[in-house]
Amino acid sequence: MKNSKQTALVAVTIAAGLMVGASSATAASQCGRASWYALHSRTASGERMNPSALTAAHRTLPFGTKLRVTNKNNGRSVVVRINDRGPFIKGRVLDLSKGAAGQLGFIGSGHTSVCMARV
Repeated sequence: MKNSKQTALVAVTIAAGLMVGASSATAASQCGRASWYALHSRTASGERMNPSALTAAHRTLPFGTKLRVTNKNNGRSVVVRINDRGPFIKGRVLDLSKGAAGQLGFIGSGHTSVCMARV
């Protein structure tokens, strides 16, 4: 009985690991809504938030991951580095720094449709 429980635990652990890997892969290339934020506090990675830096918050991608983010409305793109967690608003896939939002041209609207791909 003990062996079957251990085997089941190993199988579940492997399956969970494969699912996490799959979600990271799909998270690195997806489209959705993005917003921007400009705080002066610490990010989830421990660094101080710099609103003019080209950084972003994502729910699951590892800190330091670089993404090319493209604004679907105007075709502008920018490369950002993940340094925070978020967004915490339903339906959004990315929170960008104000600097990145400025380069993408959506500061006035507050949010836009984007596609992102790992660089």
